[in-house]
Amino acid sequence: MSLSSAISTAQSILSNTSKQTLVVSDNIANASNPDYARRAPTLQTYFGGELSVSVQRAENTVLFNQSLEYLSVSTAQNIVYDGLEQLKTSMGGNDYELSPSRYIGDLRDMLQTLAATPGDTTLAASVISAAQDVANSINDASASTQQLRLEADQAIGEGVDKLNNLLVQFEEVNNEVVAGTSTGDDVSQALDSRDTLLREISTLVGIRTLDRGNNDIAIYTTGGQTLFETIPRVVSFTPTNGIDATISGNPVYIDGVALQPGSGSQSTATGELAAHLKVRDGIAPTYQAQLDEIARGLVVVFAEHDQSGSALPDLPGLFTWSGGTVPSTATIEPGISATLSVNPAVLVDTGNPALLRDGGINGAAYVSNTSGATGFSSLLDGYVTGLEAPISFDAAALAGDGASLVGYASDSIGWLELYRSQAHEAAETREAAMVRIFESYSNDTGVNIDEEMALLLDLEQSYKASTKLLSTIDEMLAALMAVR
Repeated sequence: MSLSSAISTAQSILSNTSKQTLVVSDNIANASNPDYARRAPTLQTYFGGELSVSVQRAENTVLFNQSLEYLSVSTAQNIVYDGLEQLKTSMGGNDYELSPSRYIGDLRDMLQTLAATPGDTTLAASVISAAQDVANSINDASASTQQLRLEADQAIGEGVDKLNNLLVQFEEVNNEVVAGTSTGDDVSQALDSRDTLLREISTLVGIRTLDRGNNDIAIYTTGGQTLFETIPRVVSFTPTNGIDATISGNPVYIDGVALQPGSGSQSTATGELAAHLKVRDGIAPTYQAQLDEIARGLVVVFAEHDQSGSALPDLPGLFTWSGGTVPSTATIEPGISATLSVNPAVLVDTGNPALLRDGGINGAAYVSNTSGATGFSSLLDGYVTGLEAPISFDAAALAGDGASLVGYASDSIGWLELYRSQAHEAAETREAAMVRIFESYSNDTGVNIDEEMALLLDLEQSYKASTKLLSTIDEMLAALMAVR
């Protein structure tokens, strides 16, 4: 080997070692970065025997796609569970001490006590107060349920804006990847950025990707809608200003197709948007329907009936609502729970609590205790019986269709608790699966400090060898110059 060839070889070794060291240093610096995939600096021989460093980015497409899938389903399940947990909290937590079921039970017990001593005016006032507690608990539960729907609607709007922004960013990074791949540049950093964007997108909506030429990819939702194919597709949503039981929220459109919410407590929803749709349009409206059925049942059970023989219609008694009528069929009356109230005619401040015992809240034609006897208890006994006797409920509310009002209110809590516990179990299971997938992916593509340090030691030895070669060449050159 000539001295000039030896010098060239040493320079090549130093240059390649420097490049390899730089790559390994970047790996070590990003060891704790979850969005960084390890780079492997390898030597490749080109035409003419020249050695050059080639950087290979660690990849595992199968595990990466699985991580996106589990990230989507875990995110969605947690949102479904959080929505149910919020409903539970509004009911008073673990013991549901603020639930309508608890207050209806208290009202029944006090009615039984009053029926035993119907002339006790103080106890009658306490019964009216208990009835107000029932109405307030149902009003509050309805308000909390609609607040949950409103928050879900707002979250959908924020999520859609975020998704559109991420798709714009994805277009820029994807174009950088395609351009760099076509010219043979190192696009590892751009690929890291693109994978990070895919993870963020998958938290919002379930996705699958399709690889195309030059590292280009297209993105589709798990439902088949196109999110990105060369250019981003439009994701649109119109927020609802003010929500109540009679108002349905607007859908989310992806490339002109409505996004479908998931179903079930172990939700089939993927991503935040579908999960919020599930909460807004599924879970909350179902519980609202149960509250409406409880409120309707109270109006029916405590309704006053004509006592004059004139075939006058039944009218609201102890409990009334904005509609001012007694619903006649087992059909959900949307929003009745929000306006349920105790009839002013029996309030201590504005009326006479004794009308609950005697009847006549709606006038003389509805009076049952025509003699005015203080020991009259027939109506009170009838109300207690009415609370415990089976009545018809709308099966669409999913809490049964033939229980007593007391039983139905309890069944409603049972539905919520069962749904919540199932959602909690599914959330824990799916999160655990997501963690395992991410660990597997990280183990396969992440940085291992021990391996990188060992490689750094090898590169150090290579550097020492090249410097030793240069030192030897220098001594030979000095010897030649001395001979001259």
